[in-house]
Amino acid sequence: MKRLNRSKGGTVLLFLFILVMGFFCAFPMILIIGNSLKGVTELWKFPPTVFPKNPTLKNYRDMFQAMAGTLVPFSRYLMNTVVITVVGTLGNVIFGSMAAYALCKLRFPGRNRIFSLIVKALMFNATVTAIPSYIIMSNLGMVDSLWAIILPALGSTLSLYLIKQFMEQSIPDSLLEAARLDGASEWGVFWRIVMPNVKPAWCTAILLSVQALWNSSPNVLIYSEEKKTMSYVMGQISASGLSRAGVSAAVTVLMMSVPILVFIFSQNQVLKTMAASGMKE
Repeated sequence: MKRLNRSKGGTVLLFLFILVMGFFCAFPMILIIGNSLKGVTELWKFPPTVFPKNPTLKNYRDMFQAMAGTLVPFSRYLMNTVVITVVGTLGNVIFGSMAAYALCKLRFPGRNRIFSLIVKALMFNATVTAIPSYIIMSNLGMVDSLWAIILPALGSTLSLYLIKQFMEQSIPDSLLEAARLDGASEWGVFWRIVMPNVKPAWCTAILLSVQALWNSSPNVLIYSEEKKTMSYVMGQISASGLSRAGVSAAVTVLMMSVPILVFIFSQNQVLKTMAASGMKE
């Protein structure tokens, strides 16, 4: 194993630098959690404090009371969000990986032009494509259904781009050719060789997709109350003026908890596969 030529003082300075940068990265999360545990008086105190002096769970109790008073059962909003997130994420990763494999490892006319269009599509965010998406979903008869959110998520160009670029660097063509010579079908090559070796890329795609879909608020495409998502109803709960500032902080903590938990449970696997997976010529 190669040893790093670094003094103990340099190691300490590097550790302190990483510690300080880590604190700055975690500070917004610490602040919002602290605000969710503050009373109204302490929340608007000046100068503001990061940690609550008199922690209280009143904001969370008020939030759950508001959930109980929604027009439809809160479990319905939760189920809609879970279905959109799970189906959209799985479809995004599977279809994105299949398309990335075709663009990266299969030879066919026009593949470079297709990938060029995909790269250009990365420049357009959801706000720019909102009207075209509505027109397409309306023509397909999917407005006011969960598919109006799931179907566009299946074609996310960001996941395809990430997986395709990682696939080019980590999987040599000679490995795939050897598998084909051994009698593996194209599906076998894809599922047994390609997918395990691009695990860091599709784990990253899962993280990005869960974050986007869990926090999506599809007010433009969904009108029925029983088909709306958690982000919509949580926004309604927290949008009640200054008196609900603490409840708003509690709502933010609840909504960001799922993406953070997904990241925590997958980060070690992502880092290990980033360090160990992939083959070079």
